[in-house]
Amino acid sequence: MAENVQVLCINKTNRLNPHERISHIGGVHGGKQWKLSEADAIQGIKKGQWAFFTQVGGKTAWVIVATHLGREYLKTQSDGITPDNLLALPDCP
Repeated sequence: MAENVQVLCINKTNRLNPHERISHIGGVHGGKQWKLSEADAIQGIKKGQWAFFTQVGGKTAWVIVATHLGREYLKTQSDGITPDNLLALPDCP
C-alpha cells in the first residue's frame, strides 16, 4: 500500500517561468526533511510506493503522473484552484 506523503515545496528548472518543469519535490515526513527528483517521484507513484498530496488554501489535492507530448510530469488532480497546486508551493531548500 502506498504511503501518503505531503509535498511542501518544489524546485523548477526555471522558477520565474510558470510553465517550466518541476525538477524536485520535497517536504518533511516522519520528522525528517526529504527531497526527490521528479523522475524518482514519478517512479515511486507508479510502483505504488508513495501517494503524494498538497494542501493549499485548506484543500487537499493528490499528485498524479500526467503525460504531454510523450513526456511524463507531475501535477495535481483538478480541484478548482489555479495555478496547479504544486506550482503554488515555495522553493525547496
